[in-house]
Amino acid sequence: MADPHGFLNNRERITQARRPVPVRIMDWKEVYEAQEKGVLKSQAGRCMDCGVAFCHQGCPLGNLIPEWNDLAWRDKGQEAIERLHSTNNFPEFTGRLCPAPCESACVLGINQPAVTIKQVEVSIIDEAFNQDWVHPLPPARLTGKTVAVVGSGPAGLAAAQQLSRTGHTVAVYERDDRIGGLLRYGIPDFKLEKDSVDRRVDQMRAEGTRFRTGIEVGRDIGWEELRRRYDAVVICTGATVPRDLPIPGRALKGVHVAMDYLVQANKVVAGDQVPGQIDARGKHVVILGGGDTGADCLGTAHRQQAASVTTLAIGQQPPVQRTTNQPWPMFPNLFEVASAHEEGGERTYLASTVEFMGGDGVLTGLKIAETEYVDGRRVPKEGTERIIPTDLVFLALGFTGPATAELTHQLPVGLDGRNNINRDGYYMTDREGVFAAGDAGRGQSLIVWAIAEGRACAAAVDKFLMGETFLPAPVSPTDSAISV
Repeated sequence: MADPHGFLNNRERITQARRPVPVRIMDWKEVYEAQEKGVLKSQAGRCMDCGVAFCHQGCPLGNLIPEWNDLAWRDKGQEAIERLHSTNNFPEFTGRLCPAPCESACVLGINQPAVTIKQVEVSIIDEAFNQDWVHPLPPARLTGKTVAVVGSGPAGLAAAQQLSRTGHTVAVYERDDRIGGLLRYGIPDFKLEKDSVDRRVDQMRAEGTRFRTGIEVGRDIGWEELRRRYDAVVICTGATVPRDLPIPGRALKGVHVAMDYLVQANKVVAGDQVPGQIDARGKHVVILGGGDTGADCLGTAHRQQAASVTTLAIGQQPPVQRTTNQPWPMFPNLFEVASAHEEGGERTYLASTVEFMGGDGVLTGLKIAETEYVDGRRVPKEGTERIIPTDLVFLALGFTGPATAELTHQLPVGLDGRNNINRDGYYMTDREGVFAAGDAGRGQSLIVWAIAEGRACAAAVDKFLMGETFLPAPVSPTDSAISV
């Protein structure tokens, strides 16, 4: 185990420092600074190596957390990254973007601040890349089987890498001009700089994975034709249909879906020209939705030098500590101050949007009201209406599921009651040889679930093609961790 007395002698939880706000809002570089090696080792040494490591249960990937905590504490970086890669294809993504349900399940967290698991994870992989310990792992032989993976987000990349390494010829189809899906165009650079994605794509190319960008399956090539070309097809298109807000004034110029705004900003940071870009510079911005997407819009608006930014949430402000109905080791809904919230802006809760106000087709304000419960649901409270002057509104209200119109029209693939792609206990859809993984089958979820499902789906595809598989399958489509 790590330091046997670490959690006794070092009770303080020290997280990564964030760059000063006045500095970081002037660029798009990542917010966090690298942690000093001695501090990192002492934090890894707080791991208790519990008799029952609940952090395993909290992580859908089944990461061997106590093992690589111990190795990080002992300064055995190469062994640590081997343990980490044995369960997680992309720890540089989860270490930056995952909300860390493993830390909520940490046994130390019962009466002390939890181990900084996520921080140790990202430090291990960053050191591995810096020391050139990460190499392509091409297969020893090819199986002669072909697989098409549709979508290059975390689920698609994980499935493709697993299948390529086992010897199948894999082609990844991506409708955008670059590989990465949500990682590329949904996550701002201040949370994930895109060289992290590029170096993984380079590794996968060296392993034999083929990438087809700018091709939208269902339009540029039919789903049925794709199925005929390949021995198996894996659908990893994500849950991309945004939840809208159909209230008066929705058609006014200045009301945008959050992802449209974030995609454009990411393209500009990548050096692309975006005619008519949605730009918050000098404008009063309102963000509807208090989740991660809303925070991404907030940080982006700050870097575009918005005049003001207000975030509205319809629910109550979450508590700062666990409540009795969210006991350890569950993943609690707590009030969080993300890096973007540190940078400014106002957060308002119990706010219901009544109407988008404007003139001559242009947004000028937002009518909101306090909310109250009536018949078990939140509705505007009469007499509390007020108008917020605003130039831009971003709808960050989550997603309703995958875009399935072309898919279901061209292939006999069923949907479940939440409009997700239906699959059996082995990720196969109603059409033999067609599989679905990640948010396309699960619904909007965490990046760690997407990678876990991509890995497990790869094992199911391998077994379908070869009759047996030696690939790990961390989760089934019916799994639902207590912590999520």
